[in-house]
Amino acid sequence: MTCLLCEKNILPEVTWRTMLYPEAKVICDACNELLVAIDGPRCTRCSRSSTKGNCLDCIHWEKTPSKDSLARNYSVYPYSNFMQEIITKWKYQGDYELGNVFKKTFRIHFKRMIKTTSKAYVAVPIPLSEERQEERGFNQAAMLAEFLPIPKANYLERIGSEKQAKKSKEERMKSANPFRLKKSLNKPVILVDDIYTTGMTLRNAARVLLEQGCPNVISFTLVRS
Repeated sequence: MTCLLCEKNILPEVTWRTMLYPEAKVICDACNELLVAIDGPRCTRCSRSSTKGNCLDCIHWEKTPSKDSLARNYSVYPYSNFMQEIITKWKYQGDYELGNVFKKTFRIHFKRMIKTTSKAYVAVPIPLSEERQEERGFNQAAMLAEFLPIPKANYLERIGSEKQAKKSKEERMKSANPFRLKKSLNKPVILVDDIYTTGMTLRNAARVLLEQGCPNVISFTLVRS
């Protein structure tokens, strides 16, 4: 096997455990050490590093006239330089297999989050526009959702094709809701996406779901920017 990140050979570890429960490694130990998950105090609402319980952004969201449509976000990794390189290669250079680097850790952190979350949730990935889907060849959020051991529902549809990453925070806040629901969903939802930046994309999706009868929406994201 070769590491999906640095492409160096992975030397198999031979122990009684690996003999009884063989598991193919997709990343070498050196690269794995650079993938450090969020540790220490975090905002209980959005996973930003914070010692105050809720960060200022989440306090602001609570004070908005329509109130916060997203009950909570849990992210696995911070947006380090190393993570940025991986995301760029994975999303924008079409390296689909690279997403499997996150599979094991994504599942581990999901189980940590789900301890305080009802198991009745359905995973709904944030969709790409048709243009972006064709350009990249896959939806990274849908790939992450497939890693989770709960039902999936691709009920959201993106109307516009603009990239949120190129917008300022103020522009994102003023943007029209780019989502619509193809089919109503009366179960609580876990929205799945790769990066939480301002949270606007996830809140727009959550608002559509709540308006159509969904009782509660939280999100599970790979990275907290």
